[in-house]
This record gives sequence, structure tokens and C-alpha cells, in this order.
Amino acid sequence: MLFIMVLVLRRSALFCHLSFILFPGHHECGKEDGTRAMLLQIKGNLFVIAFVSYFGAKLHRPRLIGAGCLIMAMGSFITAAPHFFQGLYKYETTISHFSASNGTESILPCLTNGSLAQDEIPTVEIQAECEKAASSSLWLYVFLGNMLRGVGETPVMPLGLSYLDDFSRAENTALYMALIQTMGIMGPMFGFMLGSFCAKLYVDIGAVDLDTITINHKDSRWVGAWWLGFLFTGGVMLLAGIPFWFLPKSLPKQGETETVKKSNVVEGEQERFIPDNNKHSNAPDKPAPVSMAALAKDFLPSLKKLFSNTIYMTLIITTIIQVNGFIGLITFQPKYMEQTYGHSASRAIFLIGVSNLPALALGIVTGGFIMKKFKLNILGASKFCITASLLTFSALLVQYFLQCDNSQVAGLTVSYQGAPEVSYQQNTLISQCNMACSCSLKHWDPICATSNGLTYASPCLAGCQTSTGVGKEMVFHNCTCIGDSPFSYANMSAVLGQCPRKSDCDYMFKFYMAVTIIGSFFPACAATPGYIILLRSINPELKSLALGIYTLIVRTLGGIPPPVYFGALIDRTCLKWGSKQCGGRGACRIYDSGAFRNAFLGLIYGLYSLSYILWGVVYIRLSHREKKLALKNQLKAPEQDDNGVSAGNGNTSSATVKCSENPDQETTI
Repeated sequence: MLFIMVLVLRRSALFCHLSFILFPGHHECGKEDGTRAMLLQIKGNLFVIAFVSYFGAKLHRPRLIGAGCLIMAMGSFITAAPHFFQGLYKYETTISHFSASNGTESILPCLTNGSLAQDEIPTVEIQAECEKAASSSLWLYVFLGNMLRGVGETPVMPLGLSYLDDFSRAENTALYMALIQTMGIMGPMFGFMLGSFCAKLYVDIGAVDLDTITINHKDSRWVGAWWLGFLFTGGVMLLAGIPFWFLPKSLPKQGETETVKKSNVVEGEQERFIPDNNKHSNAPDKPAPVSMAALAKDFLPSLKKLFSNTIYMTLIITTIIQVNGFIGLITFQPKYMEQTYGHSASRAIFLIGVSNLPALALGIVTGGFIMKKFKLNILGASKFCITASLLTFSALLVQYFLQCDNSQVAGLTVSYQGAPEVSYQQNTLISQCNMACSCSLKHWDPICATSNGLTYASPCLAGCQTSTGVGKEMVFHNCTCIGDSPFSYANMSAVLGQCPRKSDCDYMFKFYMAVTIIGSFFPACAATPGYIILLRSINPELKSLALGIYTLIVRTLGGIPPPVYFGALIDRTCLKWGSKQCGGRGACRIYDSGAFRNAFLGLIYGLYSLSYILWGVVYIRLSHREKKLALKNQLKAPEQDDNGVSAGNGNTSSATVKCSENPDQETTI
């Protein structure tokens, strides 16, 4: 179990680093590129997960997991390869048009001869370079790397969990599941911390002079050293897979005699389950070894048996909807924290890693402990899941009211006179104070006027006349738009970067983090009970296949769509788009935080509400089975007494039952 926990830890760390560094906003790509990358990340699982889960249960499971570790490590190294083949990153800026080479006072940022406006038209060289970059085949490395990583991680959960469940005591299974899922949460915590560290390092670190870079890690144009994380996690994954090559194919079952141990080695998977309603199910207790051809022939009938289990299918649909909400929340939460509370993406990732994820881990352990302590049956586990879900929704509702004002950007969220005025039109960036300048409206080069606290989209749009210094130390002087404010300011200078938020926003952010910690704890408490319900609702010989199909469907329908439609909805709240090198629309630079909140949290509320309704359906179905089981036991008790059977054996409402005589009998844990 220790080796499985270590592997899940490292696999989760790699996935988290992949999701938060390469995909959702730390690179200069558009929504379409992020969507393509997200699709590639999942696609490797889709080809093999069902077959690995079905056939792998009959083979040497630990060695299959070890081989998966090797494949994942190779995929990580290949994913990082494009960094070493592509050129240096060129961020969007206008400062190069008027920066001085000697570090003293430069030429006028506010150009009146129109030369800057002419620069908006890309030259032939820039256009050719842009087209070459657009047709680059380096994305194939990312494609291949993520395909291999998806294939390699396939055996970990279905085969690892079934291997553990086969050779552990029934009362210990919930606790073991909780510990493994906790490691699955600790992995993302390390992944978040690794991602936060890499996000603060410039992507071309070691290849450029950092003193000449005019942006920092708080800027939306910043690209972190994403490739470092893949090299590190790939190496650790390679080492984590070594112990699995030395584990035996079967282990002695905990707490049984030698005779039963030998019997369980042949049996393969334990018989603690709620049988489905398929009346054609006639699987023997101890199936004889069969050939691969026979296994392949039985694959489709096994799928039919699995999909005829109504509780299993309802749980899958419920999980898909909940995972949609969770993936949307966790993917765009750093962006939400950045736009609403003014924190950098790297800091947001770090705070999520050190606060929310430990709460998730504690919640998973707590759920497993409650299951073991109070010996909850399936009906009790479903009640527990519904209660935890309602508490989670309450915490999410509180987040809606913890809101800060928009960042004050002249021409976008406030007027040039400082009055609140949200505008989605680019022409509002032009005012009387900068009308004489030939300013580009496409570029985003924010500067902060320390005297009035307003951010201006570029030095030119602030009407700045001169600048001094180089790199991050550049200061702009005689900015006419600063003097255009209702109050007279003696200091008409500005520095690079956006202005910080008001002090009360930091106070509100502390409340937000406290609520998110609580909101992370409650859903995690329901993770282990939900998994136990899933395991006990399927036939034992279909356990590995059921887990594989469950993982396949949930990752496909729960993991792939959310970044697409969440991103499309959030993009509608963008106030200022950046521009690509060839002139096309780039990434969003600033959002309307109020509209962002409505779209982001509103969609999560809708998804979670629907999942809670389905949890009610699951509970009703389980309650119906419980009543049906109690009625069968009452009818069977007199018959057992006549045959000399102990009446105590008929009380199975909260015990594990073997159903070899009657496969259609319903039972609980």
C-alpha cells in the first residue's frame, strides 16, 4: 500500500503541474490552444483504460503499474522537449519603441508623428516569423508526451485499488482507500507548490539577461519556467515505479488462515458487493483460469452486465456532473483570485496548495475514519454524502458575497477622471489627454500612477512625455492624463505594472481563503463513502473493469469539457484582449471582476445543484433496495428455521453477504 500511495502522490503532482503551468494561463496562447492541450492530456487514457482494467486484473498487476511509471516518466521528458527547440519568448510590449540604450532620459513615449501607430501593421519579417511559429510542429512533442503520460497512468487507480481491496480486511478497506486518496490530494499540493515556484522563474531563465525584462511574475504577459516541473516530476516518477517490479502477483489476505489464504490467491477478488439486478448473472465463486481468447469473448457481455446496474450508472452520472464543477472551479480559481483580489497567479497557486489541499486531505481521512468508526452501511454512507454536499454548497454561496471592486484602469473600469465606468469598448481608452498621441489600442503595457492610484493601459495612453531607466526600473514622467484627474497632482510620474488593490481587499481575501478551506473539507469527507458505495454496487469479478470504465467516463466527460465551456463563458467578461505577434487576438489581460464572479460561481452553483438532485435519486434507489432486502429476509427466516438454519444468519441488513446461491439478491455492506 505504501508504494501505491507514493505513486499516486507523484502522479497527482505531475498532473497538477501539467494543469496549472502548461494550460490555464501561464503561457501566451489563446483559448483554442489551451483547449487542444487539454484534450491531448486526456486522450492517452481513452485508448487503453478499459482494456487495461479488464485484462490487467488477470495479469501481474504490480508490474503493469511499474511499466506505467516508466511510460509516464518518458512522457514527462518528451513534454518538456519543445522548450529546448523553440526560440526565446517575446512578450507583447510597446516600450521597445522608445526605450533608450544608455539608460538615461529617452525619446517621447507620446509620439505625435504617427510612427507608433504605423507599427501596428506587422512587417513582412514579423508576418513570416509569425506564420512559421503558427505552423510549428513542436506541439507534436506535447501531443506524444501527454499521450504517453495518459497511457502510463491508466493502470494506477483501477489495478492498484483492486489489488489493495483483494488482500485487505473488509473493515480496513475504507481506511486504506482514504489514505490513498489523501496521497492523491497531497500530490496536487506538491504540484501546486512546484507550479508556484516555476511560475516565478522566467521561461528563458539562463538564456536572457533578466535585467532587461520589463515585466515580472505579477504581469499577465509573464510566462514561467513550465518545463522545469516536467523534468523534475519525470525523474521522480521513474524512481517511484521501481518497487512495483518486485511486488508479488498475489498477497496473503489479512487475518485469514493459511487454507483461506491459498483459496483467495486463486479467487483473485473478494466477494463483498451489492449484486446487480441482471438475472443472467451466474458467475461461480471460484472461476477456473481461462485463456485470453475467452476473456476477450466475455468483454462485451461484461460491459452489458455493468451498464445494467442502475446504481452504478447513476453514480457515474452524478460524479460526472460533480467533477465538471470541481474541474471548472480548480482550473479557473487561480485566475479568479488574480482578477478579483489582485494576487499573482503564482501566489494564488501557492495559497491553494498550502491551504485548500491539506483541508481536502484531512476531509478524506475524516470520511474514511467515520466510515470505520460508525460502521456505516451503504444507506448511511449515502446520507453522509448528501449532508456533506449540502454543507459544501453553503460554503460556496458565502463566496459570492466576498467580492472586491474592479482594478482601477483608466478607460476600462473607471474614466480618466476616476469615476467608476466599466467599458467593453476599446475606443474609451482615448481621452482628451492622450488624443494628440498616436497610441496603439491593441497593446497592453500597464503603468501605475502612484499619485492617484490609477492604472493606464500603456505609457502612451497615459500621455507620458519622457521616461528614464531601463528594464523593471523604468519610470515615466510628465504624464498628461495623470494631471487630467479632478485633483491636482504635483507628481505626474508613473512606474511599470498595475497599481495594487485597496487595503480592504486584502482583508476580504482572508475571509475568502477561510471559506474556501471549509468548502474544501466537506466535499472531501464524502469522497471515501462515495467510493465505497461504488465498490459495493458491482459484481466482484467486474470490479477492475468497473473502476476502469468509471475512470474512463469520468475523465472523458468530467475532465475534458469543463475548461472549454467555463473558458468560453469567462471570456465573455474580458475587458481588454492582448495581441499576438502577427496581430491576432491574444490572451485576456483584464476582466470585469463582477461579471467574472457571476459567470464563474453561477455555473458552479448550477452544476452542483444538479448533482445533489441525483444524489437524492441514488439515496431513494438504495433505500428501495434496503426495504426489499429486509422483506426477503423476513420471508426467508421461517424457512431457515424449518431447515435447522440459525436465525442469526438471516440478519444481513448491515453485514457482508455472499450471494453465490442467488445472484439477484440485494445486500448492503
